[in-house]
Amino acid sequence: MQLERLEILAPAKNREIGIAAINCGADSLYIAGPGFGARESAGNPVGEIEKLATYARTYGVKVYVVINTILYDNETEAALSVAKQVYEAGCDALIVQDLGLLKAGLPPLPVFASTQTNIRSLDQARFLESLGFSRLILARELSLDQIREIRENTSVELESFVHGALCVSYSGQCYISSRITGRSGNRGECAQICRNNFNLVNDKGEVLVRNKPLLSLKDLNLAEHIPALAHAGVTSFKIEGRLKDASYVKNVVRYYRKVTDAFMEKDKRFVQASLGRLHGGFTPRPGNTFNRGYTTLFADGARGSWNSGVAAKGLGELVGRVGNVSADCSGNLLFSHDSNVRLVNGDGLCIVTPSGEVKGLRVSVSEGDTITANQKMSVPKGSLIYRNFDKEFERELEANMPERIIDALLTFESDGGTTTLVAITPDGRRAEVVAVGVFEPAKEPAKAKETVYTQLQKRAGLYNFIVSRYVTDNQLFYPISQVNGWRRQLALELEQQPVNKASLTPFTGVPKGTLDSRPLDGKVADYRANISNGLSRELYKELGANVKGAAFELDAPEMAELMRCKYCIKYELGICPHHNNPKQTGSIALPVGTLYLENNGRKFRLGFDCKNCEMIIFG
Repeated sequence: MQLERLEILAPAKNREIGIAAINCGADSLYIAGPGFGARESAGNPVGEIEKLATYARTYGVKVYVVINTILYDNETEAALSVAKQVYEAGCDALIVQDLGLLKAGLPPLPVFASTQTNIRSLDQARFLESLGFSRLILARELSLDQIREIRENTSVELESFVHGALCVSYSGQCYISSRITGRSGNRGECAQICRNNFNLVNDKGEVLVRNKPLLSLKDLNLAEHIPALAHAGVTSFKIEGRLKDASYVKNVVRYYRKVTDAFMEKDKRFVQASLGRLHGGFTPRPGNTFNRGYTTLFADGARGSWNSGVAAKGLGELVGRVGNVSADCSGNLLFSHDSNVRLVNGDGLCIVTPSGEVKGLRVSVSEGDTITANQKMSVPKGSLIYRNFDKEFERELEANMPERIIDALLTFESDGGTTTLVAITPDGRRAEVVAVGVFEPAKEPAKAKETVYTQLQKRAGLYNFIVSRYVTDNQLFYPISQVNGWRRQLALELEQQPVNKASLTPFTGVPKGTLDSRPLDGKVADYRANISNGLSRELYKELGANVKGAAFELDAPEMAELMRCKYCIKYELGICPHHNNPKQTGSIALPVGTLYLENNGRKFRLGFDCKNCEMIIFG
């Protein structure tokens, strides 16, 4: 039976965070090099990539480098140079958005199609597979049934986001930041307009909803769907967060390590994609790390409440309500609370007032049920208290890291006075020690065997040895120091051997016959809107696409589709005419007419493609 290797794919803002992710159980990492990484503040020198790849090899962990922005003609050579440098630095694959790179002469690495390539249909998946991509990073909005359909009709690896922040728009299809600020999401400069507050108004000028983050989504959490995703054909579980700090990465990676390990323990058809089990360390608590509340989005093929609520910020865990409010002698806020949660000095709190106003504060003194903050503010009695920074948990994440240890099977044979020890790792590396010296027969054979057995089944370096075979024709007496030395020697030999990693086929160019046998149809041609250089334009023309215009960043029409979303404001407000949505605001009269989002004097018309159950923002 062919076993499926499941991969927990962690974000790495830098080398230090990447190493922390590995130590908490990541099977692979994605990180940006010195440019074109879709997060302008998360670039890394090639030397740092090389150091990270060297550490990752210890556990067979893979390092993927992102070059996932659209490129201008004067940038393709620089992007290709980055690709060649990270290849030489030891990275395992490239994640790309701009299809022009496929014609640029990439180094012989596997190439993954970024989620920015808009993989939300079987047609698009087949198209990208035909171009030579070895993995597809699926749109977050797909249901399990849609993922299963893609799996059954393609042969490449499938990767799916399972945790972290959600863009409200289909990835790669959002131009609102570019329109308002000139900062393009497809160029790694997104201004996160969707996290702003908006008014919802109608064509009569009536304000239906005032000053709310109407486009801000909760964060994704598919931990309970790991078995279903694996059975649907996903083998890489991706955690969002290349701008997140180390505590987020440690906590969330270890959480998914725990969940995935529990699943693989029950279903032996799946195995871990890298080496090493975690021992000791902190207990993961994803609710204690920054989040906007959690959603499973469209995984089950049904809508739910996806909006992040009163704020686009991370409120944290609900701990109680504000009681009596006063001030200390310096005028700083002082209040009681009804929480059973132990709050400590340094905790960060979010207070949500009955009117929906959100206020943040830091606990200066916590005594019993009374909190003092070194801030002069007022909060109403009855306000909700959330903790969005847990000081004690942050200390534990820093001080109580797990150890990642690799199991190795060990055989011990003694025949005619010659003693041989052989250790084999799960990836097939082999180390051997043939004992040197003259050893006398043991006076107490049973006790001597027990001692040797016990000493062999211990750790040495990164390895935990498990005796799988112990055979002797005459039990000899071995000094404990000698046995320990053999174990350390085996560990050293194993560490000096490169880990055997399963690898994908390197990209060597668009497969022959693709251009003639798979002409580009209208459905696949959706991505042509992001054509920003001559190479990508040439590729699409060779594929039979009727390319018109250029990327929004180069040729923005005055009235354009700025965003297309699976998310729908009408559904969230309970005024969708096509769903039996029990959620009603009680304050919005039907029919609502044409709707607009309003922010700082700007107005964006909303469209509703009800046939496809999608919302569109025009501008």
